[in-house]
Amino acid sequence: MPSTEADLTRLSVAVGVIRDRDGRVLISRRAAHRHQGERWEFPGGKVDPGESVDAALARELDEELGIQVLDTEPLIDIAHDYADRRVGLQVRCVEWRGKPTGREGQPLRWVAPEALDPADFPVANRSIITALRLPRHYVISSDCDDPARWLNALDRTLAAGATMIAFRVRLGGAARRDLAGEAVARCRAAGASLMVNGTEAEVRAIGADGLHMNAAQLAACPSRPLPAPYRVAASCHTPEALRHAAACGADFAVLSPVQPTASHPDAAPLGWETFARWVADATIPVYALGGLQPRDTAIARAHGGQGVAGISGLWGQSSASPSLSGRAGSPGI
Repeated sequence: MPSTEADLTRLSVAVGVIRDRDGRVLISRRAAHRHQGERWEFPGGKVDPGESVDAALARELDEELGIQVLDTEPLIDIAHDYADRRVGLQVRCVEWRGKPTGREGQPLRWVAPEALDPADFPVANRSIITALRLPRHYVISSDCDDPARWLNALDRTLAAGATMIAFRVRLGGAARRDLAGEAVARCRAAGASLMVNGTEAEVRAIGADGLHMNAAQLAACPSRPLPAPYRVAASCHTPEALRHAAACGADFAVLSPVQPTASHPDAAPLGWETFARWVADATIPVYALGGLQPRDTAIARAHGGQGVAGISGLWGQSSASPSLSGRAGSPGI
């Protein structure tokens, strides 16, 4: 007799993201007889009753790969329902030592995150790939009253190591198109991507890397507005909006306001506990926004966030500022 939803309990799984010094991640191939057999996956395994995620991950990585876990950092938690089982993936970036080997006979590969093909992985793993490709800081530009000064601020931001920037400028007509086109060129030269707060047509016209939908655009969105490899992001303020962003195929979301902000003094801040509770149910990476600085990145990640987004402390910073480029994962030693 087929299982009903009531028959299925969520299986808790600890998943490890293991990087080498070149930034590649380790993946292993599932045996044919296992659930989602012959697909590639990130190493890990079941969390036993009463066992912590870190303890389960240390045990599984020793059994599967023969490596020792020195430290972990949260990356993303994912709840996913297959037809025959419900899983909760608790994904951790791992600092490790040793020499990974397939101790259970499983093939292993080291692959750059950009070269991972989501179609090769179980569906529940695909948001992990997205999270690995995203930086810890999502820099939102200031508005523009002087294009030359704005471009100088962009150059400083790129020099500080920013790798993903939101073009949030209210200029109209040719002035906006010209500034956006120059911003795309400078981001390309620096190896960074540019998201546009605008329309699908504008993203295509200027050759940007993706669309950032505001709350109204998201509410009216029936499906993903741009195909891959474009990125799609969404501004969210409620759990329902986070669920809708995922249903529309957004790659990531920004959730705000986490802390009080001068720009929206009447908006009630979520606080970190509410942020963590809402993000725990999300199936896509979520940045924390609102009253935050780069120094808040660690607390955002500890509460389930991808990192922090914002203007203050991120936009227009000099190259002497703390790097804005960090991605998740630690190499082995």
